Amino acid sequence: MDFDYTDEQKALKDEARRFLADASPIPVVRGVLDNPERGHDEALWSRIAEQGWCGAAIPEAYGGHEIGYVELCGLAEELGRSLAPVPFASSIYQYAEALLAEGSEEQKQELLPAIASGEAIGTIAVSEGPGTVSAKRMTTRYANGTLTGTKLPVADGMAAGKAIVLAMGSDGPVLALTDLSGPGVSRQMVQTVDPTRGAATIVFDNAPAQVLGEGGDGIAALARIHSRSAVLMSFEQLGGADRALEMARDYALERYAFGRPIGSYQAIKHKLADVFIRNEVARASAYYGAWALSTNAEELPVAAAAARIAGCNAYWQAAKENIQTHGGVGFTWEYDCHLHYRRARHLGLALGSAKVWKRKLTDLLEAQRAASQAERQAA
Repeated sequence: MDFDYTDEQKALKDEARRFLADASPIPVVRGVLDNPERGHDEALWSRIAEQGWCGAAIPEAYGGHEIGYVELCGLAEELGRSLAPVPFASSIYQYAEALLAEGSEEQKQELLPAIASGEAIGTIAVSEGPGTVSAKRMTTRYANGTLTGTKLPVADGMAAGKAIVLAMGSDGPVLALTDLSGPGVSRQMVQTVDPTRGAATIVFDNAPAQVLGEGGDGIAALARIHSRSAVLMSFEQLGGADRALEMARDYALERYAFGRPIGSYQAIKHKLADVFIRNEVARASAYYGAWALSTNAEELPVAAAAARIAGCNAYWQAAKENIQTHGGVGFTWEYDCHLHYRRARHLGLALGSAKVWKRKLTDLLEAQRAASQAERQAA
């Protein structure tokens, strides 16, 4: 089976790369890094929205362009490569996907058109501090159509106007829709390792809310949403990992030591070869995830977990080795290596760490094996 992009999809990626080279050069990224209270670049977000990227996978019935998920994956790869400081991941990979997967028809009709046009920004508020998300540790409550509790950190929490919040309802965890500009909501910016992706602490005090879709087990619904988000985010990680490798390679070819480019020494060649291998593993896993997402295949949870793990490992390794290849200047503010280091750390925790996803993948594979054994015994 060929998982590669078609010629049309490659043309879309090439156009996206040219657009971002013009609209999101490194000075734009550093502009947000130097002024973290901005959270994201508003002008860049407007230009991306004008391109129609926000509605790439949203059906036309809800105001989108319905180009396709594989095309959205290609756009995510280029956004990761350029380090674009915009809330695309929060609004499109997570909030929009949550509405599409779990929302009611009425909620989709009401909320998705503004997301597809970029007029509104959404996010998902899950975490309540360090540690694994679980029903036992959850303190945010949903009762009588209101939310009460604190979520932190919330990705793009200062920029978003809409949120889906994981909270404890009367019968267990639920996902609730709320308006962050409405009453009972207060926000405060929090510092993170990557200020080009803003974050906030959000406090809910009897904030009006409604259950997403038909309700049910919020933890299970969140897992389904995260599987979809993980595939898209793995492409953003892949784009960043490829760019970090290119930076390291280019420096290794132009930096001389003892009369030779440092790239001619085995220590550097082997280091970059290891990064290349990890990137190719991540690429194969991401492509498989894109197929599963675009076809809504039953293999999606496993494919998403594999893509997530490989994406985290590849980007983190590429970002670290990029700094190491640059040597003493690699960690300095003037060089751009730390931008990918920051983004790799941020994306590596955005949906739960690689360790969490490894445990999830193990559980999924063990469940598949148990099911297969039961079928054989029944036969």
